[in-house]
Amino acid sequence: MPLTMATRGETYVIQRITGKDETKHFLENLGFLVGECVTVISEIGGNVIIRIKESRIALDKSMANRILV
Repeated sequence: MPLTMATRGETYVIQRITGKDETKHFLENLGFLVGECVTVISEIGGNVIIRIKESRIALDKSMANRILV
């Protein structure tokens, strides 16, 4: 399921990242790699704040939809 549908406070493992190569590369540079654990901290209107590798990152809805957990 896309990260935008994840339950707040739950930890998930990234299964796949979709999109164009530059989008995948951008997300990889932020630390979003297959097999990494992510936790949704908050969600407002589809936009999410995520904890990954002890960092908090905000993603808009379109980017969060590309991360499948």
